Amino acid sequence: MSARSKARKRALDILFQSDIRGEALPVMLAAEAKRAASEPAREASWLYAREIVDGVIDHGEEIDEQIVTHARDWRIERMPAVDRAVLRLATWELLFNDEIPAAVAIDEAVELAKEYSTEDSGAFVHGVLARIARS
Repeated sequence: MSARSKARKRALDILFQSDIRGEALPVMLAAEAKRAASEPAREASWLYAREIVDGVIDHGEEIDEQIVTHARDWRIERMPAVDRAVLRLATWELLFNDEIPAAVAIDEAVELAKEYSTEDSGAFVHGVLARIARS
């Protein structure tokens, strides 16, 4: 697994925990930063995970607006929490990280959704992100 794939998984964990626990993302990020300081071997994945979460913090309203606009009749609060987290991290990559090709961001997000969410989540995430990428 590449460092960026590991980082996406770490970012997903932070986004998901924040959502489920009702904790602010900066608080969850600070807690993870403390933990990451004791794991120097995982620094590469931590740095990109932090970049993703910082990006979601900085652009959260715009990211959620894009998700809602392209989710077709799905309110964001009705989506499974894992799907919300996956969509937020991948939407940040699509809109704000020019280093990641859209196809890579979408494929990685679909794999995360398939692994951690419902049976239908991979197709749902793919559809939403493909529409965001085309817009």
